[in-house]
Parts: sequence; structure tokens; C-alpha cells
Amino acid sequence: MASAVLGFKTTAVDSLSWGMKEPVVMSWSGGKDSAMALQELLQSGTYEVVSLLTSVSEEYRRISHHGVRESLLDEQAKAIGIPLRKVYLPSGPAGGCTNDVYESIMRDVMLAYRRDGIHAVAFGDLFLQDLRAWREANLAQVGMRGIFPVWKRETREFAREVIALGYRALISCAESWVGVGAVGREYDEALLRELSADVDPCGENGEFHSFVYHGPILQRPISVRVGEVVARDGRYYADLVPGSAEAAEKCDAGMFPPV
Repeated sequence: MASAVLGFKTTAVDSLSWGMKEPVVMSWSGGKDSAMALQELLQSGTYEVVSLLTSVSEEYRRISHHGVRESLLDEQAKAIGIPLRKVYLPSGPAGGCTNDVYESIMRDVMLAYRRDGIHAVAFGDLFLQDLRAWREANLAQVGMRGIFPVWKRETREFAREVIALGYRALISCAESWVGVGAVGREYDEALLRELSADVDPCGENGEFHSFVYHGPILQRPISVRVGEVVARDGRYYADLVPGSAEAAEKCDAGMFPPV
């Protein structure tokens, strides 16, 4: 079943039957914090995650802000086993996605979920109160609410828990002041030791973003390798490429969406 949101193709939720658990949408970035929040929901016994929701650059076909290829996002969702809805945001020469445009698009997406009987969206936010308030205000306008499974977790402890649980992730992009050396790296104890004191261990202030390719919520690891590292709009991006030779042959070098 498919639906259209202001002309942007999305994949809708497959089922409308959830038993006694509350159906929830997971706002999905593909990174470690999203993965940990999703794990909390899956283990809660209270919620049933019926859809992952990810915004993707319409022109560049990469996850917004993270710069990860859409093809890797698709593989990740398949490995998790939860339906993925992608919302394509304008990002090309015709104009970027302003807050007004974004809010208009997402309002229609949320109303579509409401029509399916879903009233809650979960996020992997840790401590940014302004961001949480903005999300909650937008959801309230359409009669929905936010769920924040990992809210107020101490980030250094949380970072170590990500690693201890067996999640494997690559740093897909980082702010230029964090340094090019962080990009394309494994998110591991060695990286945490090397981050400067002004960088949050989870990158919660937007210092860096990640892509999870293995871990407890994935039914299988995702084959991925680090390609070219480029600088754009004050950030360094690592072009993460599907690891199989067949998939890699189908990949163009591509471009990274604006921040």
C-alpha cells in the first residue's frame, strides 16, 4: 500500500492490527541513538513499532543531515524487519527545505498516520529541550504525542552502553571543527577517548552522526565500506557504500545534500 505526501512518495504501514499494544512510529535516522530508542520500545511490552519514518533528500537520495545513501537505509530497514516510510524533502537547486516547508510536509505525514489509528511518534533525543518542545508542539497540532525512550540518559554512560550491547556503527559525517579524522571511523571506545572535551560523546549537539550496520535489533549485519570523504557546507562526510561488489557497482559517487 502506498500513499503520497505533497507529491513525495512514501511507503505506508502494512497492517492496522496491533493487538493490545499501542502502535508507535519510530522517527528513524539510521544512527545509534535511534537504534537504542527503538530497542527500548521493542523491549517495553507496551508499544508496537509499526513504522520507521525517515526523511530523505529528494535530489541526492541520502538521509537528511546524515548523508547516508538511501540504498543502505533500505537494507537497514529490511534487516530490522519493520516497514519503512520515507519522506522525500526538497534539497536541490530549486530551493532547500525551510522549516515551514518541512513542517507542512510532516503535518500531512502525521495526519496520514492518525487516519491509520496511530497517535504517537518516538524519538531518540537525549537532552535538547528546545528540540523536544518543538517536536511536541508540532505533534500536538495534529492530536499526537511524542515518546522519548532514552531521554536524559547521561551521554558518556549511554555511549559506552551502545558499544557494550554490540552495536556497530560508522561515523557518516561530522562538523568540520570535530575533525576529518572522525569521519568514517567506527563508533568505539577508541573514538570516544579521542574526542575532545567539547564534543558530546553521543554527538547530541549535532557534532557528528552515525550509521548502524550491526547490533541487537538487526536480524543480520549490513555489508558496508567507507568510500570517499568529502567536505561540504562546513561538514566532512564519508560516503558509505554497500559492501558487496554487485551493489557497489550500481552506486554512483553521488553528492551530499546540504546541511
